[in-house]
Amino acid sequence: MRSHVVIDNTSSLVALSLGYNGRMHTRHEYGGITWIDLESPTNNEVRQVAEQFKISGGIADELLHPASKPRAEFYPSYAYVIMHFPALKHSHATREQEVDFIIGKDFLVTTHYETIDPLHKFSKVFDVNATLDTMPLSDHGGFLFFYTVKKLYKAIEYELDFLRRELAAIEEHIFSGSEIDMVSAISRASRGLLNLRQTIEPHRDILRTLEESGPGFFGEEFSPYLRSLSNEYYRVHNHITRATDFLHELRETNNSLLTTKQNETMKVLTVIALFVLPLSFMAEIFAMDTKNMPIIGAPHDFWIVIAMMLMVGGVMFMLFRRKKWL
Repeated sequence: MRSHVVIDNTSSLVALSLGYNGRMHTRHEYGGITWIDLESPTNNEVRQVAEQFKISGGIADELLHPASKPRAEFYPSYAYVIMHFPALKHSHATREQEVDFIIGKDFLVTTHYETIDPLHKFSKVFDVNATLDTMPLSDHGGFLFFYTVKKLYKAIEYELDFLRRELAAIEEHIFSGSEIDMVSAISRASRGLLNLRQTIEPHRDILRTLEESGPGFFGEEFSPYLRSLSNEYYRVHNHITRATDFLHELRETNNSLLTTKQNETMKVLTVIALFVLPLSFMAEIFAMDTKNMPIIGAPHDFWIVIAMMLMVGGVMFMLFRRKKWL
C-alpha cells in the first residue's frame, strides 16, 4: 500500500490518498472537519476509522458489506445513514450504488463498494475550494453531508437530462415512420426511468427521519439544510415523474401508429383476398372436366374467359374505389 500526503498550511487542508488493490481511499481535513471516503474497505481499514471516531463495532461491521435496505439512525455522537443511488449510464456499475454516511460533529465517513463518479468529482471540488478557503462547511459534518448528497442528486439530474434528450429523439423517430424500431428504444428508456424511480423512492422516508430527528442532533440552525435536501429529492422525483408521463404518452402514440399501420396492412390484404377470390372461383369453374361446358371448346374460348375475368375484376375494382377501400 502506498500513501501520499499533501499539506497546505494556508488553507488548513490535508488530503491523504491511499491506493490498495486498485481502490482509492481519501482523507480530507478542512476547517476542523474530517472527511474520509472509503471504497470497498478492508476490515483493518474499517477498524482504524471506527477506533478513531468512536464508532460502534456493529456499525463498523455493516460498513464491510452492502446493505439491502436504506435507513437513518441516530447515536449519541454520530448519525448513520444508508442511501442507495441509481447507477448512471456512464458509471462503473450496472445496478444501484450504495453510500453509507457516518456523520459526526466534526467528521464525515462515506463508504461505498464501487467507484461513484459524483463523489470522486466532489472530492476534487472540495480540495480546490478548501485550498482557496471558499468551502462553506460551517461547524459540523452535517454540512459536508448536505453538500455531498446534493452533488449526488445533481448527478441524477444530469442523467435525467440525458434521458430527456433520448425521449426527444424517440419522439422524432416515431413521427418519421420508425415506429417498429422505437418499440425497443421506448422499452430501454422505460427501464432507465423505472430504475431511477425505484432507487430514490426510499429516500423520502430517510429524509423525513432526518428532518424530524436531525435538528436535535445537529442543531436547529441545520433544519433549513435538511428541508433543502428534501426539496432536492422532490424536484428530482418530479422530474422523473414528468419524464415517465411523457414516455407513457410516447408509448401510447407509438402503439396507436403501429396499430393503424397494421390495420392498413390488414385492409390491403383483405381487399386483395376479396379481389382474387371471385377470379379464382371463375377459373376453378372453367377448369372443371365436364361435358357440355359452355364457352370451352368454342373458337377463342381462352380469350373469352380472360375477358370475362378482366371484366369482373374491373367491376370489383370500381366498387372498391367507390367504397374507398383502395
